Amino acid sequence: MELRLLATFEKVATVLSFTRAAAELNYAQSSVTGQIRALEDSLGVELFDRLGSRIRLTEAGERLLPYARRMRELAEEARAAVADAEEPSGTLAVGTMESLTSYRLPPLLELFHHRYPKVRLSLRPTLGDETRQALRQGTYDLGFLMEEETRHAGLETEVLAVEPLALVAAPRHALAGKAQITTADLVGRPLLATEPGCAYRDLFERELTALDASVQFMEFGTIEATKRAAAAGLGSALLPEVTVAAELAEGSLVRLDWQPPFTLRTQLAWRSGKRLPAHARLFLEQARRLVAEEA
Repeated sequence: MELRLLATFEKVATVLSFTRAAAELNYAQSSVTGQIRALEDSLGVELFDRLGSRIRLTEAGERLLPYARRMRELAEEARAAVADAEEPSGTLAVGTMESLTSYRLPPLLELFHHRYPKVRLSLRPTLGDETRQALRQGTYDLGFLMEEETRHAGLETEVLAVEPLALVAAPRHALAGKAQITTADLVGRPLLATEPGCAYRDLFERELTALDASVQFMEFGTIEATKRAAAAGLGSALLPEVTVAAELAEGSLVRLDWQPPFTLRTQLAWRSGKRLPAHARLFLEQARRLVAEEA
């Protein structure tokens, strides 16, 4: 079996689309289809069921997929082993999120850009469940998580830092200056948030809906939009402290005296059993050092 055919099979099996696989591999779709046909012919089995415009793995395809991943990973490890040890190289697909990419990772990205230019980082913006699934499927090599839980099925995880949260609002907010705000004090007041799926938003919502199932958020999609809405007096928002540090310092936002009854931890995860190549281990080592310093 040719490694090239197995790599194409793994990509198609991961995204379950010939069109998308061709785009991500930078191949013509006919080339991807031809490679899959060639692999099926060499094995004497069908690897995909074609269901109109959709495809799914056959039982044979399901059995082949973990072997294809292991062979691709071994090939990457072999390339790294014979490369110049003084200059790490390789590609890393890293799942991340806005709060980390914009506020925690710039020193890490700058370090790799200048010191390790042959390590090509591909940052993929996704949230918790999507990141975990992509890691399990092998779409991502590494993934940042900001979660309460630190154990995730099928993944190995390293906690990099505890991530403090701040409930913020405009200085003129009705609760600004009030001591020891309770969750009940927030019910019935305008609340702002990023999209569902963000761990701190979901945990905040869980606390509020335990008291009032009718609680609703005004959603703004991004942290920047949520901060601007809070500063404009539209309501309060729970956000990672690192994302609002500048606004708190300049006074456009104030911290409300509410303590979250949960703790988030910034983590870096990868698929269980996956032997990280040298450039991935280097990324983990530098992330451990720089994120901890920034926290």
